[in-house]
Amino acid sequence: MAALLLAVGVLVAAFVGYNIGGSSTGVAFGPAVGSTVVTKLGAAALMSVFALLGGWTIGRGVIHTMGGRIVPSSEFTLPASVGVLFFVGVALLISNRYGVPASTSMTAVGSIAGLGAATGTLRMATMGRIVSAWVVAPVLAFWICAVVGRYAYPYMDAVFRLDAADAPLFRWREGRVAYPVGVNPAASRRQFVGSGLVVAIGCYMAFSAGASNVANAVAPLVGGGYVGSSAGVLLAAAAIAVGAFTIARRTLDTVGNDLTDLPLLAALIVEAVSASLITVLSALGIPASLAVSATMCIVGLGWGRATRTVRANDALSGEGETTVSMGSLAADRADDPSDVPRIGEEDPEELAAADLFDPTAVGRVVILWVLTPSVAAAASFALFSLVPLAE
Repeated sequence: MAALLLAVGVLVAAFVGYNIGGSSTGVAFGPAVGSTVVTKLGAAALMSVFALLGGWTIGRGVIHTMGGRIVPSSEFTLPASVGVLFFVGVALLISNRYGVPASTSMTAVGSIAGLGAATGTLRMATMGRIVSAWVVAPVLAFWICAVVGRYAYPYMDAVFRLDAADAPLFRWREGRVAYPVGVNPAASRRQFVGSGLVVAIGCYMAFSAGASNVANAVAPLVGGGYVGSSAGVLLAAAAIAVGAFTIARRTLDTVGNDLTDLPLLAALIVEAVSASLITVLSALGIPASLAVSATMCIVGLGWGRATRTVRANDALSGEGETTVSMGSLAADRADDPSDVPRIGEEDPEELAAADLFDPTAVGRVVILWVLTPSVAAAASFALFSLVPLAE
């Protein structure tokens, strides 16, 4: 019976990792595939390598937190481990089926917290640290990007002028496996530099996703001592790779996520800031949601850009008015940094361009940011209060 339960636990862990690979590849390499810099196969390969690297290095701290610091490791019996992973798998299944942006990290933590509450072993100090990070990280993401959007974005846009290439940078030989056979002579040096940045930041996102997400797949099994830490990382990374090479192709067809509609420079800023926040939290052993941080980065960057129509002292005195639109990121760029209008001199109509994404989507993410771990914790508490957890 124990061997069967362990096999079920490994299969559920692999299912979790498989779905993480499917969703995270689009987040990390959507801009790179959308701008024809890399193929879907190349994106999957890069995702596999850098997710493994993130999990093997920084991700171990998150595994230790979720596998023994929220509740004692002794609480992760095989039934408990399978139960926790079951809730994570169900959340991912619902997320992929209905497009609901459920956070696997928050669902996993909620499930473990429910186990701890049911057994009276929940360590409140650790949970308080994690929940505080969940509150602070999105706020920090918003304000970092808001400052960039208000004070630096138009100048960066004028200097770098990053645009998706109209045609592939390389000439490709088509077949079962496409591969480059030469450089597109029409491509400029600026396009190559921009493309290099797109790929580099995509790899950084993949590293961050691996560091944060391997624990969601294997922490209960590692915590219970059924799988070693290194073996757990390899299991999760292998499952993420399978997802990257299979179901991620669908998400890459639509360039993955809300970053699709962002200008390339804005997408890179959002990816760099959100990945940095999650990497830092992972290094501290704190599981957190990349989707929530990225969403708040998008909102903050657009809000900061739109507020350039009003000077700070006018806004505080109530003399200035502005219509904040996320479409401000799509406003016409200046040809030179010296041509960028000063704060308070921007044209409100120009910055009130068409919306980049549906604001209701942001509300949905924020609501589920609170709802997902809460429901997971309540369901886990109910299950583990009724079901015996002995081996």
